[in-house]
Amino acid sequence: MGVVAVASSVLVIDLLLFTVAGVVLFDRPALARARGHIGSRLREVVPYVVVLGGVLLVNRVAREAGPDLSYVIGWNLTDELYAIEGTLVATIQTVQHPLLTRYFSFIYLPGYVFLLTFPPVLYVVARDPRPLKETILTFTLNYSLGLVCYILFISYGPRNLLPEAVEPLLYSTYPDTQVLTGEVNSNSNVFPSLHASLSVSAATLAVRHHDAYPKWTPIAVWGAASVCLATMYLGIHWATDVAAGIVLGVGSVWLAGRVVDWEERR
Repeated sequence: MGVVAVASSVLVIDLLLFTVAGVVLFDRPALARARGHIGSRLREVVPYVVVLGGVLLVNRVAREAGPDLSYVIGWNLTDELYAIEGTLVATIQTVQHPLLTRYFSFIYLPGYVFLLTFPPVLYVVARDPRPLKETILTFTLNYSLGLVCYILFISYGPRNLLPEAVEPLLYSTYPDTQVLTGEVNSNSNVFPSLHASLSVSAATLAVRHHDAYPKWTPIAVWGAASVCLATMYLGIHWATDVAAGIVLGVGSVWLAGRVVDWEERR
Protein backbone atom coordinates (compact mmCIF):
# COMPACT_ATOMS: atom_id res chain seq x y z
CA MET A 1 0.00 0.00 0.00
CA GLY A 2 1.45 3.40 -0.98
CA VAL A 3 1.60 6.61 1.01
CA VAL A 4 -1.51 8.00 -0.72
CA ALA A 5 -3.58 4.95 0.22
CA VAL A 6 -2.45 5.04 3.86
CA ALA A 7 -3.02 8.80 4.08
CA SER A 8 -6.49 8.35 2.55
CA SER A 9 -7.36 5.75 5.20
CA VAL A 10 -6.27 8.14 7.96
CA LEU A 11 -8.28 10.94 6.33
CA VAL A 12 -11.46 8.86 6.21
CA ILE A 13 -11.12 7.92 9.89
CA ASP A 14 -10.51 11.54 10.86
CA LEU A 15 -13.53 12.72 8.90
CA LEU A 16 -15.61 10.29 10.94
CA LEU A 17 -14.04 11.58 14.16
CA PHE A 18 -14.73 15.16 13.09
CA THR A 19 -18.37 14.31 12.44
CA VAL A 20 -18.88 12.64 15.81
CA ALA A 21 -17.02 15.39 17.69
CA GLY A 22 -18.98 18.07 15.84
CA VAL A 23 -22.29 16.50 16.86
CA VAL A 24 -21.14 16.23 20.50
CA LEU A 25 -19.49 19.64 20.86
CA PHE A 26 -21.38 22.04 18.60
CA ASP A 27 -24.94 23.17 19.24
CA ARG A 28 -27.14 24.88 16.67
CA PRO A 29 -27.30 28.32 18.38
CA ALA A 30 -23.48 28.44 18.61
CA LEU A 31 -23.14 27.59 14.92
CA ALA A 32 -25.73 30.21 14.03
CA ARG A 33 -23.82 32.85 16.01
CA ALA A 34 -20.53 31.75 14.45
CA ARG A 35 -21.76 32.39 10.92
CA GLY A 36 -21.66 36.08 11.68
CA HIS A 37 -17.99 36.21 12.70
CA ILE A 38 -16.18 33.36 10.93
CA GLY A 39 -15.12 35.56 8.02
CA SER A 40 -13.68 38.30 10.24
CA ARG A 41 -12.15 35.69 12.55
CA LEU A 42 -10.29 34.04 9.68
CA ARG A 43 -9.04 37.41 8.41
CA GLU A 44 -7.84 38.23 11.92
CA VAL A 45 -5.64 35.12 12.12
CA VAL A 46 -4.21 35.28 8.58
CA PRO A 47 -0.79 36.55 9.84
CA TYR A 48 -0.61 33.68 12.33
CA VAL A 49 -1.51 31.14 9.64
CA VAL A 50 1.09 32.59 7.23
CA VAL A 51 3.83 32.23 9.86
CA LEU A 52 2.76 28.66 10.67
CA GLY A 53 2.70 27.82 6.96
CA GLY A 54 6.21 29.22 6.57
CA VAL A 55 7.49 27.18 9.52
CA LEU A 56 5.91 23.99 8.14
CA LEU A 57 7.50 24.66 4.76
CA VAL A 58 10.91 25.18 6.38
CA ASN A 59 10.35 21.98 8.35
CA ARG A 60 9.60 20.08 5.18
CA VAL A 61 12.75 21.33 3.45
CA ALA A 62 14.94 21.00 6.55
CA ARG A 63 13.92 17.39 7.15
CA GLU A 64 15.70 16.47 3.93
CA ALA A 65 19.01 18.11 4.88
CA GLY A 66 18.56 18.05 8.65
CA PRO A 67 20.04 14.60 9.37
CA ASP A 68 23.19 15.40 7.37
CA LEU A 69 23.58 18.68 9.26
CA SER A 70 23.02 16.87 12.56
CA TYR A 71 25.91 14.53 11.80
CA VAL A 72 28.12 17.53 10.99
CA ILE A 73 27.30 19.01 14.41
CA GLY A 74 27.73 15.55 15.92
CA TRP A 75 25.75 15.82 19.16
CA ASN A 76 24.48 12.25 19.50
CA LEU A 77 22.18 11.90 22.53
CA THR A 78 21.25 8.25 22.02
CA ASP A 79 23.66 6.80 24.60
CA GLU A 80 22.66 9.47 27.13
CA LEU A 81 18.99 8.70 26.66
CA TYR A 82 19.66 5.00 27.16
CA ALA A 83 21.78 5.75 30.24
CA ILE A 84 18.92 7.75 31.78
CA GLU A 85 16.22 5.08 31.46
CA GLY A 86 17.77 1.84 30.24
CA THR A 87 15.16 -0.73 29.21
CA LEU A 88 12.09 1.15 30.48
CA VAL A 89 10.40 1.02 27.07
CA ALA A 90 11.06 -2.72 26.84
CA THR A 91 9.45 -3.08 30.28
CA ILE A 92 6.40 -1.13 29.10
CA GLN A 93 6.09 -3.51 26.15
CA THR A 94 5.85 -6.52 28.46
CA VAL A 95 2.14 -5.69 28.86
CA GLN A 96 1.57 -5.80 25.11
CA HIS A 97 -1.70 -7.26 23.92
CA PRO A 98 -3.31 -7.22 20.44
CA LEU A 99 -6.10 -4.93 21.65
CA LEU A 100 -3.62 -2.50 23.22
CA THR A 101 -1.51 -2.53 20.06
CA ARG A 102 -4.59 -1.81 17.95
CA TYR A 103 -5.67 1.02 20.28
CA PHE A 104 -2.27 2.71 20.52
CA SER A 105 -1.68 2.37 16.76
CA PHE A 106 -5.04 4.07 16.18
CA ILE A 107 -4.08 6.81 18.65
CA TYR A 108 -0.62 7.33 17.14
CA LEU A 109 -1.90 7.99 13.60
CA PRO A 110 -5.54 9.09 13.10
CA GLY A 111 -6.07 9.92 16.77
CA TYR A 112 -3.05 12.23 16.82
CA VAL A 113 -4.04 13.91 13.56
CA PHE A 114 -7.54 14.52 14.96
CA LEU A 115 -6.15 15.98 18.18
CA LEU A 116 -4.12 18.51 16.18
CA THR A 117 -6.58 19.43 13.45
CA PHE A 118 -9.86 19.62 15.36
CA PRO A 119 -8.98 22.47 17.79
CA PRO A 120 -8.62 25.13 15.04
CA VAL A 121 -12.08 24.17 13.76
CA LEU A 122 -13.42 24.21 17.31
CA TYR A 123 -11.97 27.59 18.17
CA VAL A 124 -12.89 29.35 14.94
CA VAL A 125 -16.50 28.99 16.12
CA ALA A 126 -15.78 30.28 19.65
CA ARG A 127 -16.94 33.73 20.74
CA ASP A 128 -13.41 34.82 21.69
CA PRO A 129 -10.67 34.87 19.00
CA ARG A 130 -7.95 34.30 21.57
CA PRO A 131 -8.10 30.46 21.71
CA LEU A 132 -7.63 30.24 17.93
CA LYS A 133 -4.69 32.67 17.98
CA GLU A 134 -3.02 30.79 20.83
CA THR A 135 -3.54 27.43 19.10
CA ILE A 136 -1.91 28.53 15.85
CA LEU A 137 0.98 30.21 17.67
CA THR A 138 1.46 27.22 19.96
CA PHE A 139 1.76 24.83 17.02
CA THR A 140 4.18 27.25 15.32
CA LEU A 141 6.41 27.31 18.39
CA ASN A 142 6.30 23.52 18.73
CA TYR A 143 7.43 22.97 15.17
CA SER A 144 10.05 25.74 15.30
CA LEU A 145 11.70 24.65 18.54
CA GLY A 146 11.35 20.97 17.63
CA LEU A 147 13.17 21.58 14.33
CA VAL A 148 16.04 23.30 16.16
CA CYS A 149 16.40 20.27 18.43
CA TYR A 150 16.22 17.85 15.49
CA ILE A 151 19.03 19.70 13.73
CA LEU A 152 21.20 20.06 16.82
CA PHE A 153 20.84 16.52 18.15
CA ILE A 154 21.13 13.01 16.74
CA SER A 155 18.92 10.62 18.69
CA TYR A 156 17.75 7.13 17.79
CA GLY A 157 14.67 5.60 19.35
CA PRO A 158 14.56 2.45 21.49
CA ARG A 159 13.39 0.26 18.58
CA ASN A 160 16.56 1.25 16.68
CA LEU A 161 19.05 1.00 19.55
CA LEU A 162 17.57 -2.11 21.20
CA PRO A 163 16.05 -4.19 18.37
CA GLU A 164 16.44 -7.40 20.38
CA ALA A 165 14.47 -5.97 23.35
CA VAL A 166 12.07 -3.42 21.86
CA GLU A 167 9.65 -4.41 19.11
CA PRO A 168 8.49 -1.79 16.56
CA LEU A 169 4.89 -2.74 17.26
CA LEU A 170 3.29 -0.20 14.92
CA TYR A 171 5.31 -1.33 11.92
CA SER A 172 5.32 -5.04 12.70
CA THR A 173 1.53 -5.02 13.14
CA TYR A 174 0.70 -2.52 10.39
CA PRO A 175 3.69 -2.50 7.99
CA ASP A 176 1.98 -0.16 5.52
CA THR A 177 2.02 2.68 8.05
CA GLN A 178 5.78 3.01 7.68
CA VAL A 179 5.41 4.54 4.22
CA LEU A 180 3.41 7.40 5.76
CA THR A 181 5.46 8.01 8.89
CA GLY A 182 8.63 7.84 6.80
CA GLU A 183 7.45 10.93 4.93
CA VAL A 184 7.47 13.08 8.08
CA ASN A 185 9.84 11.34 10.51
CA SER A 186 13.50 10.38 10.57
CA ASN A 187 14.93 7.55 12.67
CA SER A 188 17.61 9.88 13.99
CA ASN A 189 15.19 12.57 15.23
CA VAL A 190 13.27 11.42 18.28
CA PHE A 191 14.26 14.07 20.87
CA PRO A 192 11.92 15.64 21.84
CA SER A 193 8.75 13.82 20.85
CA LEU A 194 6.63 16.17 18.75
CA HIS A 195 3.77 13.70 19.08
CA ALA A 196 3.93 14.31 22.82
CA SER A 197 4.52 18.06 22.63
CA LEU A 198 1.75 18.84 20.15
CA SER A 199 -0.82 16.59 21.79
CA VAL A 200 0.01 17.98 25.24
CA SER A 201 -0.27 21.48 23.77
CA ALA A 202 -3.78 20.65 22.52
CA ALA A 203 -4.74 19.33 25.96
CA THR A 204 -3.21 22.31 27.77
CA LEU A 205 -5.11 24.71 25.50
CA ALA A 206 -8.31 22.75 26.17
CA VAL A 207 -7.80 23.15 29.93
CA ARG A 208 -6.81 26.81 29.52
CA HIS A 209 -10.00 27.54 27.55
CA HIS A 210 -12.20 25.04 29.33
CA ASP A 211 -15.11 27.46 29.65
CA ALA A 212 -15.43 27.72 25.86
CA TYR A 213 -15.90 23.96 25.34
CA PRO A 214 -16.04 22.02 28.64
CA LYS A 215 -16.79 18.71 26.88
CA TRP A 216 -13.61 19.01 24.79
CA THR A 217 -11.28 19.12 27.82
CA PRO A 218 -11.58 15.44 28.90
CA ILE A 219 -11.37 14.30 25.26
CA ALA A 220 -8.17 16.30 24.68
CA VAL A 221 -6.57 15.28 27.98
CA TRP A 222 -7.37 11.59 27.40
CA GLY A 223 -6.08 11.84 23.84
CA ALA A 224 -2.82 13.53 24.88
CA ALA A 225 -2.16 10.98 27.63
CA SER A 226 -2.86 8.16 25.16
CA VAL A 227 -0.51 9.65 22.55
CA CYS A 228 2.31 9.96 25.09
CA LEU A 229 1.86 6.34 26.16
CA ALA A 230 1.52 5.18 22.55
CA THR A 231 4.91 6.58 21.53
CA MET A 232 6.59 4.41 24.18
CA TYR A 233 4.36 1.33 23.93
CA LEU A 234 4.97 1.20 20.17
CA GLY A 235 8.74 1.46 20.73
CA ILE A 236 9.17 4.76 18.89
CA HIS A 237 10.22 7.14 21.69
CA TRP A 238 12.11 7.03 24.97
CA ALA A 239 10.30 8.25 28.08
CA THR A 240 12.86 11.09 28.13
CA ASP A 241 11.69 12.17 24.66
CA VAL A 242 8.13 12.24 25.96
CA ALA A 243 9.11 14.21 29.08
CA ALA A 244 10.96 16.76 26.94
CA GLY A 245 7.95 16.90 24.62
CA ILE A 246 5.62 17.63 27.54
CA VAL A 247 7.86 20.51 28.64
CA LEU A 248 7.98 21.82 25.06
CA GLY A 249 4.20 21.55 24.71
CA VAL A 250 3.33 23.31 27.96
CA GLY A 251 6.07 25.91 27.41
CA SER A 252 4.79 26.66 23.90
CA VAL A 253 1.27 27.30 25.23
CA TRP A 254 2.67 29.65 27.89
CA LEU A 255 4.82 31.55 25.38
CA ALA A 256 1.98 31.77 22.86
CA GLY A 257 -0.19 33.31 25.57
CA ARG A 258 2.47 35.95 26.27
CA VAL A 259 2.72 36.77 22.55
CA VAL A 260 -1.06 37.20 22.25
CA ASP A 261 -1.03 39.39 25.38
CA TRP A 262 1.62 41.60 23.76
CA GLU A 263 -0.25 41.73 20.45
CA GLU A 264 -3.52 42.70 22.14
CA ARG A 265 -1.85 45.49 24.15
CA ARG A 266 -0.39 47.15 21.08
